[in-house]
Amino acid sequence: MARMQFAANITFHILFPTISIGLGWVLLFMRVRWLTTHQQGWLDAYRFWTKVFALTFALGVVSGITMSFQFGTNWPGFMEKVGDIAGPLLGYEVLTAFFLEAGFLGIMLFGHGRVSERVHLLATVLVAFGTTLSAFWILALNSWMQTPAGYTVDAGGVYHVASWIAVIFNPSFPYRFVHMLLASALTVSFLLAGLSAWQLLKGVGARSAPRVLRLALTLAAVAAPLQILAGDMHGLNTLEHQPQKIAAMEGVWETERGAALRLFAWPDETTRSNRFEIAIPKLGSLILTHTIDGEVKGVNDFVGRHPPVAPLFFAFRAMVGIGVLMLATAWIGAFLYWRRGWNAARLPRWLLGTFAAMTFAGWAATVCGWYVTEIGRQPFIVHGLIRTADVVSKVVPAASVALTLALYVVLYLALLLAYVTVLKYMAEKPEEVLATEAQERARQPAGVATSPLAGPASASA
Repeated sequence: MARMQFAANITFHILFPTISIGLGWVLLFMRVRWLTTHQQGWLDAYRFWTKVFALTFALGVVSGITMSFQFGTNWPGFMEKVGDIAGPLLGYEVLTAFFLEAGFLGIMLFGHGRVSERVHLLATVLVAFGTTLSAFWILALNSWMQTPAGYTVDAGGVYHVASWIAVIFNPSFPYRFVHMLLASALTVSFLLAGLSAWQLLKGVGARSAPRVLRLALTLAAVAAPLQILAGDMHGLNTLEHQPQKIAAMEGVWETERGAALRLFAWPDETTRSNRFEIAIPKLGSLILTHTIDGEVKGVNDFVGRHPPVAPLFFAFRAMVGIGVLMLATAWIGAFLYWRRGWNAARLPRWLLGTFAAMTFAGWAATVCGWYVTEIGRQPFIVHGLIRTADVVSKVVPAASVALTLALYVVLYLALLLAYVTVLKYMAEKPEEVLATEAQERARQPAGVATSPLAGPASASA
């Protein structure tokens, strides 16, 4: 039940950093485009999507705090054993990334027209950099839990750092970090495309929506194939360091050479076999090992040390299926938009409706991928070293965990519904967002420089 509670927290939390990481850099692009072209549509887009970023950032912060408390309440043994490693990494994230984002987000939101364009641009750069730095530290810790390195263990079973370089840049970190950044780019691109398409369907946001839609489709068309390449490299790394995870993902029970690619099956852990299997001979080894007769270890080689098979098998296929759908949608959408001279008015309504329907496709793919990563580490909390069952709290009653789990789920569903509802409202009424900006700028102190690339007109500015 403690695992379910942490899973509920992380599932809700990861939705928002997945957006804010990529959206920070998109905002920087919009800001630069405004400064270089002076086209009002880019400034409208920047102001609108800054509000979306702020809303997303706020929900990411509050959901992240509850997770940190659970290390003490539900998983005290984790910090007792690896606190010397996990504690500093979490601290670095707060000190170097969170403060950077939180501090300069205020300038992004309320400083335009009150500070110079250079200062405002710098604030956008620092916020974008802060989101990526935050991902860097969190994924360094998560990757270390998957492929631990650079540690020593004392007589009491407590883990200490032998090399911070080895801890941070552990064997799976580069692949996991790139994979997450590309996942964020895809998630943001479909959020941009979905809300922009919705605005075009509603006949609002005429200055900004066509530009944002073009940007979104271009970003998605480039990021999707790169994600496939990064995923392949990540898979090779996982096969080397966590072969039992690959075995569960692919539904391979016995070690095989020339393993088949199982398109569909129903893994049965009781009989340790697959039912209703549909497979393509040899293709599994070709994809996983890049050789037609490559060896793929089976689940039965890791008795007592492998993750549950069915959740990984289905989550991985859902992630890949959604990813392929996103690739096809991005390429078809970008091609049709290009063929129509980048004229949004000529896009068919069915295409805009498709974009709107896939607004949160990135969320679904990210959650499935995250489940593959985290469930695939079980039964260990630090792969191969510390079992999850050994560090769970023996003090907190199961009834208390169940009650708080239920409260978390209800609260998170309500917050998620509120978030989506607010985004829909903002997309349908962007003029209200921009009107608020105009009113704020009208109340600014006299003498503040507002022209692009102008310096501050006074010390107070």
